[in-house]
Amino acid sequence: MTPRTPGRTARRPLRLPSRLPVDGYVLALLGTVALAALLPASGAAATVTEGASTGAVALLFFLYGARLSTREALDGLRHWRLHLTVLGATFLLFPLLGLAARGLVPGVLTPQLYSGFLFLCLVPSTIQSSIAFTSIARGNVPAAICAGSFSSLAGIVLTPLLAALLLGNSAGGLSADALLKIVLQLLVPFLAGQFLRRWVGGFLLRHKKVLGHVDRGSILLVVYTAFSQGMVAGIWHLVTPARLGLLLAVEAVLLAVMLAVTWYGAGRLGFDRGDRIAIQFAGSKKSLAAGLPMASVLFGPQASLAVLPLMLFHQMQLMVCAVIAKRRAADPQPTDAPATPEAVRTPAPPEAAGTPAASEAVRTPATPEAVRVPEAPTPGGP
Repeated sequence: MTPRTPGRTARRPLRLPSRLPVDGYVLALLGTVALAALLPASGAAATVTEGASTGAVALLFFLYGARLSTREALDGLRHWRLHLTVLGATFLLFPLLGLAARGLVPGVLTPQLYSGFLFLCLVPSTIQSSIAFTSIARGNVPAAICAGSFSSLAGIVLTPLLAALLLGNSAGGLSADALLKIVLQLLVPFLAGQFLRRWVGGFLLRHKKVLGHVDRGSILLVVYTAFSQGMVAGIWHLVTPARLGLLLAVEAVLLAVMLAVTWYGAGRLGFDRGDRIAIQFAGSKKSLAAGLPMASVLFGPQASLAVLPLMLFHQMQLMVCAVIAKRRAADPQPTDAPATPEAVRTPAPPEAAGTPAASEAVRTPATPEAVRVPEAPTPGGP
């Protein structure tokens, strides 16, 4: 063996980072989009994929209903001011900002991209990643659970109605056919899941990991069908790299405004640090898992352009919120905060502050049994 020279360090082999800054499920979505661009479903294959996509949407909303515990979510009503603040940010402030962006058409956003941007502003908040980031930042985790649950419940009704009112013909308007599709493909499966939850809830929890793959596979099928329809209809020539860059810039401004308003606005409303963290993460996020199936029902062949802004915003919010959560975790903790009821406020475990960001941040942390709500199927944790 060759003796090691004193003062010289052994050269270590170059290793790739174990975690990428891009959420793995977003990469799967991008791969699905590429597959639809290269091999779009057409003819008889399009008929089969459209039927399978319709069934997948119904399955997704059935699972949403079966997993969401409305009883435990309603237990959090004692913190009603926080939940109303999150709902106001999600279904009032976001849509108002989306409407204000109408002035960017056609100079910055094309009409088609603007429809997708406005739809993004109408989608409910996410549950899983809101909980995870709140825990990392040592915020009020039970409040984040209840706020995300309320947002998901409200979004089943409010998102389709707001889309029909604000998007007009782009989302089918308020025609009887559009309302019937919303009821049959979204609301009925969700209510069926809620009704059957007492019998199937245990099975879903025992097979949570397997059903998670079913959720994500179903959403990939919805994305493939939507983008195939877009390719066959020839609408992708309307999108250029410059337009995508401008869309990303507009979405970055939207996210920055919502993060600032939810944080400083909650402070002005008198919420303490833990509540402000829950409000910031639950009030500034949008659910990819809920938005993609809804878009396929509301937009039909135009769904591919409608979901593009949501897909980009999803990845952006994960990366930005992961950084914010780690910085919030490093803030000095108050020592003289008044005690609060255990059922409403339980501090996040100290070790959550060291949780890796981005891809790890989207995993739901452990929460107290008294306030645990089963996760909604959110890809990559949105």
